[in-house]
Amino acid sequence: MPIKKRKSGQATKYGILAMVLVGGGLVAIGIAALLLLPGNASTGSETTVDANRPAKVNFPAPDLNLHDLHGQPVSLADHLGQVVLVNNWATWCPPCRQEMPILEAYFRDHNHQGFMIVAIEAGDAVETVSEFISQHEMSFPVWVDPSSSALNKFRNNYLPSSYLINEDGQVIMVWSGAVTRASLEQNITPLLLEGA
Repeated sequence: MPIKKRKSGQATKYGILAMVLVGGGLVAIGIAALLLLPGNASTGSETTVDANRPAKVNFPAPDLNLHDLHGQPVSLADHLGQVVLVNNWATWCPPCRQEMPILEAYFRDHNHQGFMIVAIEAGDAVETVSEFISQHEMSFPVWVDPSSSALNKFRNNYLPSSYLINEDGQVIMVWSGAVTRASLEQNITPLLLEGA
């Protein structure tokens, strides 16, 4: 039985109809996803739950020895007895850049309570890192890590990532992604108040 050939205009109509249906379906999925997000613009409400909750963990802080911006040797072991937030970051990383003013403000408000931030920059030249620090008026220690050993020792290549280490040298919380002030206040401040 011979197969009827469709006219080329008819094939084009079916192709356009198929694209319209697929495109409409994708738009509908996008709208549904947007409506399911907390604090979306359509409700005018803001989410009250911090989207950046740390994971609770319990493992020893790695033996990490690097150099500061002046070439001096530094070690995580030097901060035993303090609550320390280790932040792995890079100058080229947008979420890292976004969280730096938040980290700086929190550090200034809580450093007197024995709190320390150690920011470990993953691979940029010392000059680039120094310029960034100067522009953003960062006052906490920044270490350079040209071989990404901190990322390897923490077994996490995601930037930014942050690790809260207690006075006993145990990593007790991990953030993947930029931290928020609300998350820092909720998760770190109570520990600092306990030690006060």
